[in-house]
Amino acid sequence: MKLLSRTVSAGLLATAISASLHANAMNENLLVSVDVDTKKNGDVIATLNITNQGKDNQKILSWYTDLDEEHIFKITRDGKEVDFFGPHYKRHAPTEEDFIKLKSGETLSKSFELSGLYDLSKPGNYEISYDVESFDLFGRNDKLRMESRMMQHQSSVTSSVAELSSNAVNLWLEGVPLSKGNIQAAAKPGAAADCTDGTCFTGRCSNSEKNSILSALDAADQITNNSVAYLNSHSANNPSTRYNTWFGSATSSRYATVKANFNAINDAIDNQDLTFDCSCNQSYFAYVYPNQPYKIYLCRAFWNANELGTDSRAGTIVHELSHFNVVAGTDDIVYGQSGAKSLAISNPSQAIQNADSHEYFAENTPYQN
Repeated sequence: MKLLSRTVSAGLLATAISASLHANAMNENLLVSVDVDTKKNGDVIATLNITNQGKDNQKILSWYTDLDEEHIFKITRDGKEVDFFGPHYKRHAPTEEDFIKLKSGETLSKSFELSGLYDLSKPGNYEISYDVESFDLFGRNDKLRMESRMMQHQSSVTSSVAELSSNAVNLWLEGVPLSKGNIQAAAKPGAAADCTDGTCFTGRCSNSEKNSILSALDAADQITNNSVAYLNSHSANNPSTRYNTWFGSATSSRYATVKANFNAINDAIDNQDLTFDCSCNQSYFAYVYPNQPYKIYLCRAFWNANELGTDSRAGTIVHELSHFNVVAGTDDIVYGQSGAKSLAISNPSQAIQNADSHEYFAENTPYQN
């Protein structure tokens, strides 16, 4: 449903592009537009505008209006999606304070520099658009109504993940050098890292924190081993309630993907040098840069979690390891058990790509055979 696509081929210094608004089918009250401009220093600036054209107030999850929080732009070069170098977080399911409220007629406008977080380093024809999806995108009440409808009409449900997207802006770029220090092929522990038996620590981890991490890593190994054994003892023809709860109906292809993902997570725990950083002071559980294996940044919610159980320290490690491109390359389509269960019903193909779905399968609480 892209309403406008304009092409610019003026080299690296492409002129600013304005495009018409786009109404998402799942929330016609929100109109989204993206403008793109390139600066003389090579920066590529995208300006996002979200307008409430409805009569009532509208909500949107704030994470999806911040490039430092989420992968909110879809960018392709010559038809192939480029790499995103930003962080992937594990969060709690959103609460009311996580939503931005737009009054009738109000516009949210924000600008983002793209070349620091997207690979724009090669010449080519680029297409840039705002493109996000989440069960909770427009508010918890919308999600609960969708879940109620799914329980009543499961056979007719194909997808209930809310989506919001914009026009597509097309332009030619000669290539913009990668400009942020966090864009690396891998995250090396570095000289300041303190390592114990292949596990390294950065960010001034205390002795207590190190002990907690090592214990949680052992627990993560246990629940991952259990997951691998469970998947090996079942099949797409006999997936069981545990599989169906978190990944939905099984096909040979989807089951093989989940099985391969857990084998890769298990290999990362058993055979790779992992680095844990204790410097994060955000409210989240943890985050990683998917192109920088195998470094995990632990945040406040991690230290407040139990070692095992729902949203545990062990599960957080499984969640974050699954994000690495060299492991499973998962995304954060939904957060929380309720959202993960709904995703399994409505869209199993997305459930097998969702990091929390892998975590909850591994944690297996409440216990299921």
